[in-house]
Amino acid sequence: MKVLVIGGDGFCGWPTALYLSDQGHDVIVADNLSRRTIDAELGIESLTPIRSMEERVAAWKEITGRTIGFVHLDVAEEYDRLLEIFRTDTPDAVVHFGEQRAAPYSMRSDTTKRYTVDNNVRGTHNVLAAIVEAGKDIALVHLGTMGVYGYGWSGSAPIPEGYLTVKVPTPDGDLEREILHPANPGSVYHLTKTLDQLLFAFYAANDQIRITDLHQGIVWGTQTDQTALDERLINRFDYDGDYGTVLNRFLMQAAIGHPLTVHGTGGQTRAFIHIRDTVRCIEIALTNPPAAGDKVMVFNQVTETYRVRDLAELISGLTGVEVANLPNPRREAAENELNVSRDRFVALGLNATTLSEGLLSECRDIAQKYRDRADTTKIIARSVWRKGMETSPDLVK
Repeated sequence: MKVLVIGGDGFCGWPTALYLSDQGHDVIVADNLSRRTIDAELGIESLTPIRSMEERVAAWKEITGRTIGFVHLDVAEEYDRLLEIFRTDTPDAVVHFGEQRAAPYSMRSDTTKRYTVDNNVRGTHNVLAAIVEAGKDIALVHLGTMGVYGYGWSGSAPIPEGYLTVKVPTPDGDLEREILHPANPGSVYHLTKTLDQLLFAFYAANDQIRITDLHQGIVWGTQTDQTALDERLINRFDYDGDYGTVLNRFLMQAAIGHPLTVHGTGGQTRAFIHIRDTVRCIEIALTNPPAAGDKVMVFNQVTETYRVRDLAELISGLTGVEVANLPNPRREAAENELNVSRDRFVALGLNATTLSEGLLSECRDIAQKYRDRADTTKIIARSVWRKGMETSPDLVK
């Protein structure tokens, strides 16, 4: 299968591109390298040293004999070039990672809010419009987020995979309908993912594009079998307050002896998935697309759920590093439950990687190895959800 991976330079995109290539797929990466630009803007680097894309793909060819193509392309700005790729390279499928992925960054300022909407929504729509204009049968797999559901769903019924059956009362009796699960975005980033859902629903119905939307949980871990082959292939390890995912942040903080930063009560329950499972799920989705004319296929791409404070206590118990509770810069409930339906990937053969001391140690070892690259001034989360919150002493010190 020929696969175009949009956003293939990023934390999820790069290991996915390598994994798909290793499985024998013909892979082309398209990326505007914006994640590297944002690093420079924030004055932070990945804890792990990231080589240029040219060095990355050359190292992959040297080690494996396999070729990954690379195109420096901004899908939100360069529609004509994207369309030309669809027409001339004729990919069988597109994996769309090409969106600004951090909720804190999306709330950092009016500039980052506008950039997140402009980049994410325009990029997604350009991909859909170009598939239609090219006249090719190109399946689309999109990396969404569990955050589209919000965190207010409660009770014993699990969050379904994308759709909800409702009854609409009428004078002639109840009508039963299936609708997209009501969206409840908690940041501008999550808002763009809910807008994506509506774009997908329209293009699937109107133009019969075959679309799979993966509502993914928080990704933890860094290495896959492919990225571990050579340091030149190593994946990102973000630990800062904007881009570092919570478990990776805890593991890095433990590695350098920094208190584990729990914001608020730590009662927020979140869904998690290891990076190794992310890449497996992408291939499963690629090889099991919906048929033309079908509604968008939605998978909840998660393997387990944890409360943030429970994760902090687990890491603290393993490492002896203390837990520090700081003010929460987000506007969210102090406590929430999260029961998630995740049957489809399991039915299609996913053997999930669950949290284990061995994998935690693997991540901690990477953090230890590169600890001298850490900038401790970037650890505390400072992007706030409402003006005025940034004056909290614990967020500015």
